[in-house]
Amino acid sequence: MLTSTAARTDAAEGDARGAELRALQAALAAEHAAVYGYGVVGGRIGDDRRKEAREGYDAHRARRDELRRGVRDLGGTPRAAAAAYALPFPVPDAAAAVRLAAELEDRVAAVYADLVRDGAGARRRDAAGALREAAVRAVRWRGSGVAFPGLAERAGGDSPAGTPSGPAPGAAADRH
Repeated sequence: MLTSTAARTDAAEGDARGAELRALQAALAAEHAAVYGYGVVGGRIGDDRRKEAREGYDAHRARRDELRRGVRDLGGTPRAAAAAYALPFPVPDAAAAVRLAAELEDRVAAVYADLVRDGAGARRRDAAGALREAAVRAVRWRGSGVAFPGLAERAGGDSPAGTPSGPAPGAAADRH
């Protein structure tokens, strides 16, 4: 009986570890896309918000690097960034760049909500902090917030995991 209980415990821990690794990989993919998206934002944003765009870009780069380490810590191989990402809409000017920044933050928050659910211990706390930071940046960009950051975006049926800046990684970038 002890052997079967131990085997079930090991299997449950393996399942939890696998779910955590998948959530980490999805968050990593989201951060890759956010870094790319902030490159577009930075190229279109007005001078009055350039510092804010740079801070968002730097924050996502730091989170991306942290997630790479986390994936390796769980025995995984970190997903590489795609060469390009399709944007969710054309970004011809500063107003569209502000909308894109808010959209990026909303989508990243949704992926971190998954990591909060599937993570454990310090990783869960870090994911909650990342979700909070993304929600705050989204509010700053948009000027308003949502009741449940990371969850409200899913009400429309979007599937944000791994796709915070649009369709699948590798799709041609829309830089209009």
